[in-house]
Amino acid sequence: METVKISAADVKKLREATGAGMMDCKKALVEAAGDFDKAIDILRKKGQKIAAKRADRESTEGVAVTKINADSTAGVAIVLACETDFVGKNESFVALGGQFADIALNSADKEAFLAADFGGMTVAEKLIEQTGVIGEKLEITAFEKIEASYVGAYTHIGKIAALVGLTAAVDNAEVLAKDVAMQVASMGATTLSYKDFEPSFVAAETEARIAVIEKDNIELGRLGKTLKNVPQFISMSQLSDEVLAKAEEAAKAELAAEGKPEKIWDRILPGKMERFVSDNTTLDTEQCLLDQVFIKDEKKNVAQYVKTYGDIEVSTFKRVTLG
Repeated sequence: METVKISAADVKKLREATGAGMMDCKKALVEAAGDFDKAIDILRKKGQKIAAKRADRESTEGVAVTKINADSTAGVAIVLACETDFVGKNESFVALGGQFADIALNSADKEAFLAADFGGMTVAEKLIEQTGVIGEKLEITAFEKIEASYVGAYTHIGKIAALVGLTAAVDNAEVLAKDVAMQVASMGATTLSYKDFEPSFVAAETEARIAVIEKDNIELGRLGKTLKNVPQFISMSQLSDEVLAKAEEAAKAELAAEGKPEKIWDRILPGKMERFVSDNTTLDTEQCLLDQVFIKDEKKNVAQYVKTYGDIEVSTFKRVTLG
């Protein structure tokens, strides 16, 4: 049987089309008797076999990528995951993540994205093909897309990515969106405001947090150390007008007991009430983006920082991360 001669140009062409190694491309072309399309199919089947073998592997490394459209009204954040940090930092792998993000930007959701075209194959097929090329399990572990009057993004060393939507494209909207997206990436908020919480969730979380503190205090007491403050509440959603009125009365009683002249109470009470709110809204400052302390200015929360840009609000946000 006559052996088909495989040229270096053929190998290069197949390698550029698939990203496979030079020897793998040459072997596929030899097996395919020089048929380019058949060689691609051979490489894909190899990828399928490797993908099947590595299906139970954990893909906790990779790269987080964002992409914003030309008029900054839509953005997408994805995670292209692999098994090792070595592969995740590879330039070709990172570039592949960027190519996927370009396609994801024009996809309605993750399902549509995986079915979208990638050079004559679907994104899902491309993932399998590259699993064969790289030798590690590859998958899209996160897909988030938002639309707004203005969309900005921030990516932290390719490990965490965040998108933020604003209600208007004001002057310096790019700076504002990036700053808030950096806040999202750094502090991991789960919702915009305490107003988004379900009462049942707040009630259960309050009970759980108080139980943890009381348990810690038993040990601290045994060791003769200062006990932690046990809060009455954990969210602004619990601080009704009645609760705040009682807190103010308690603060006034405390000032009276300390012998502070009533004429100076107005100067002291705001600070005491601010401290009461701070001590009893820990859930908000942990999970609510607008209520978190702004990472670039600890004297403001995020909502106050956003207001410095005028009549504009944060309408939505998303965050993706490896693992």
